[in-house]
This record gives sequence, C-alpha cells and structure tokens, in this order.
Amino acid sequence: MTLTGKILWGMGAGLVLGALIKWIGQTDLFPPGFFQIIDTYLVSGLFLLVGKIFIASLKLLVVPLVFVSLVCGAGSLGDSSKLGSIGLKTIGLYLLTTATAIMLAVLVANLVDPGVGINMAEGGSFVAKESPPFINVLINIFPSNPIRAMAEGNMLQVIVFAILLGVAVARSGEPGARIIQFFTDFNEVIMTLVTMLMRLAPYGVFCLMVQLFAKQGIGVIGDLALYFFTVIFVLLLHGFGTYAILLKFVGRLSPIDFYRKMRATMLFAFSTASSNATIPVTLRTVEYRLGVKNSIASFTVPLGATINMDGTAIMQGVATVFIAQAFNIDISLTGYLMVIVTATLASIGTAGVPGVGLITLAMVLQQVGLPVEGIALIIGVDRLLDMVRTAVNVTGDSTVSCLVAKSEGEFYHDIFDDCDAGEVVSEHS
Repeated sequence: MTLTGKILWGMGAGLVLGALIKWIGQTDLFPPGFFQIIDTYLVSGLFLLVGKIFIASLKLLVVPLVFVSLVCGAGSLGDSSKLGSIGLKTIGLYLLTTATAIMLAVLVANLVDPGVGINMAEGGSFVAKESPPFINVLINIFPSNPIRAMAEGNMLQVIVFAILLGVAVARSGEPGARIIQFFTDFNEVIMTLVTMLMRLAPYGVFCLMVQLFAKQGIGVIGDLALYFFTVIFVLLLHGFGTYAILLKFVGRLSPIDFYRKMRATMLFAFSTASSNATIPVTLRTVEYRLGVKNSIASFTVPLGATINMDGTAIMQGVATVFIAQAFNIDISLTGYLMVIVTATLASIGTAGVPGVGLITLAMVLQQVGLPVEGIALIIGVDRLLDMVRTAVNVTGDSTVSCLVAKSEGEFYHDIFDDCDAGEVVSEHS
C-alpha cells in the first residue's frame, strides 16, 4: 500500500475512534469511570504520547534539513544574481497568491453573509498577543547569533544565514567544493531519515486524529456551520482553482498529475496542522515526486513555510466579514482593501505553527476597527480549519516551487511525468 493509502486509513480510523470516544463520554450507557479510564490511559496517555513524539520527530528534522538543503542550493547556484532572480520570483508569487486568496475570501464571504443574524456581543473574550512592529520583523530577519536562531527554530534567520554561507562557499574555490560535497552527502542522509519517518506517518496521524476528535468531537461544527463551510469552500476554491490555473497556464504543467503526487503531503499537513513540521515531507515531495531541483526547492519550500500563508489569509478574510456582520459594523470598501493589504503583509514572518492565524487575525481586526472579542466564538472550529488551511499552504509552496523551477530551467520533466517517481511504499509491497 502506498503512503497516501496508509495515511487515509490512519485518518479515517482515528476520526471514527475519536468520535466514538467522545460519544462514550457523553452517554450514560457505560459504567461510571469507564470513560475516565479511556481518557486517562488512551486519549491523554498512549495516543498523546505517540502523537507528541511524532510531531517532535518532525520538528527535529526541520532546522538541519532547511539549513543543509539551503547551503547546498545556494552553493550550487554559484551566481548570486541568479539567486536574486529566484528570490524575487518566489516572494512575488507568494505575495500574489496570498493577495488572491484574501480577495477570494472577502468576495465569497460577502456573497454568503455568514455572520448575518448572529449576536457576537455575548461571545466571550479573546486576549490577543501584541504583534511586533513591522520594522522589528524586518530587523529580526537577520541573525546576530545563528546557533541561537537554530536552537529557537527561527526559520527566517536560519534561511538568511544558510544563504549567506552557501554564497560564500560557492565563491571559495576548492575549499568551497569540499564543503559542498560534505553538505550534499549530509543532505542525502537527512532525506533518508525523512523517508524512514514517513513510513511511521500513518500511525502518528492516527493518534493525532483520535486525540483531536475525542476532545472536540465533530458536533462543534454545527454551531458555526455557515462560517465553517464558507472557509472550507474558499480554501478548496483557492487550493484546487487558483493553483491549478497557475500550473496550467503559467507553468504549462498538468494540475491532475500535480495533485495526484501531492496527496500524501496534503494529508500529512492536514493531520499536523503545521507548515513547519511538514517541511521535511514537502521538500522530499517537491524534489523526488515533482522534479524540482534541490537548488530551487531548498529555497522556496522553507521560505514558503515561513511567509506563504494563503490558507491563513483566507480564514482571516472570511472571519473579518463574519465578525463585521455579527456586530453590524460596516467597514466599507476602504476597510476591505485595508484587510487585503494587512493580511497579505501579516503573512510575512508568521510562524508556521498551529493556531498562529488567530494572532494575526487580531492584528487585522484592530487595523479596521473591529472588536477583537469576536474571535472568541470562532475558536471552537479553528483547530479543524487550521488543518485544512495548512494543507492549502503546503500546496501553495509546492506550486510556486514548480513555477520558479520551470522558469529557471531547474525542473526535471521526466520525474514530474512519472506517476511512480519518489513514491514511498510498504516494504512488503
């Protein structure tokens, strides 16, 4: 069985078991204390343990993988002007897709009106963390201590240091060639480690899904159904519409082949709800399944996990319209334009970790004069939406990687056209 099939089985079984455990906790058909035993030893015990270890193992690989891959990529490019061209194309495409995502979200939400008739005044409170000034975000991109940046997982700083080191290595002649060979070998070892971890992914996904649905259940969707499905609709529209158009008409690539090869990675991102934790899997898929050369993928994928938050931008667009309608506040066309600009810029420097979208949403709401307390009501379904928008985020990262690689002539068409290229299968297949 392929990795995609295994992950699908793990997700399905986890959802069913988690919902069953949630139901057991809400019914009186079982002896007193039965649910408590299941919750203590399974949900908060075994499944929590396996799920946390799985996520920790993914995060373990992120910094060394990004650093080594970027040094290899920047070092192999050699010409710093080419690196500048790749950077401009990548950042430009990421900002373009994010702006498109937020515009779609605002447009569809205004057509659907998910917040009309809802009284948010009694929704509770939400205390937002203060977002740093934009100038501090720019300053903090450059590390004063690269070791500390790696220890803290500050991906933008790690990216900048790796690129600078890669450029220096490329300009160092014979000593640089020896260093590049070392990093190239190191990169192969790490990718082997990624492949080993991916074989365990279905079990980690199963435990994560059991935990999620045992704690929240699927009934939470009913309270905010219109908002929930509006966000889902726009996410799917952007994920399978905008990206497909870019692939077909800009990259001249088959969207069907692209999505077929991205299935496992999208499911992986869905289960972890973390773009950063999915970096090892995304990078492997982009290189070995889609045919993007390492010199491009090592730059576009880690950068995308840091600044490309299309899914988060969609949630912020729909949520802004939802909260404005719920409080009967008209923010006008100017306000919506401000939402588009703010949400697009807020995606830069946003950490690719679960739940961070709520923090940046608070900043967007404050920018247009909407009450931040409105976030309190949507928190209940945000964890489920976070999973879907993370899958959209990594799909966007992979799309831009293919487009940039194609424009730079750093793309293997034979790998992209081969349906079985780079597929991870069972050892008994």
